[in-house]
Amino acid sequence: MVDRPYTLLSCGMSIDGYLDDARQERLLLSNDADFDRVDEVRAGCDAILVGAATIRQDDPRLLVRSAERRAARVARGERPDPVKVTVTGRCDIEPAARFFTLGEVDKLVYCATPALGHARERLGEVATVIDGGDPVDLNLVTQDLAARGVRRLMVEGGGTMHTQFLTAGLVDELQLVVAPFFVGDSRAPRFVGDGDFPWGPGHRARLASVRQIGDVVLLRYALSDRFSDTE
Repeated sequence: MVDRPYTLLSCGMSIDGYLDDARQERLLLSNDADFDRVDEVRAGCDAILVGAATIRQDDPRLLVRSAERRAARVARGERPDPVKVTVTGRCDIEPAARFFTLGEVDKLVYCATPALGHARERLGEVATVIDGGDPVDLNLVTQDLAARGVRRLMVEGGGTMHTQFLTAGLVDELQLVVAPFFVGDSRAPRFVGDGDFPWGPGHRARLASVRQIGDVVLLRYALSDRFSDTE
């Protein structure tokens, strides 16, 4: 029995490694063709995970957009959209966020133990709130997801989640899209923060493929021996 899902980390960044700029409006790092590719990847996953900060800042829908892909999921006996998952230490998330209100699918909130009571009171009517440990332990989170039938997990941000999943060695595949511009503002969020990553000068990650998609480039890295060449 596999103790955690196959985990794919998906991210878009500027040439200088930023996820966004410092303005209030969300920065679009990709193009329509790549957004459609991401939609296809989502449709092939059992669950999508984002951090609580991403819910607060971007209010993402995290739904499959294509009607054909949604229909194909239903034909396979699945819900039209993947399960939505988030991780939080304080549970400072609004229950009116689109993460909770959109999509006929389970919403799972892994919360740090000290905030569990508050989280269940705040979100219990819109999500399943689960004790994630103190602090939240991503090994426990991924093991619990596997026990709930999640075989393929897509992690979509933000930088804190990227850093924690990568430094914990829990990512099998990285799909990194590079936009053709610079942000150049240290106030903006970066792809990852400081951390002890398994891949460094002495242990280089394996670049599995490179693909140009309009004016952006997709880099796929194999980060474990579980890596699948099927995109």
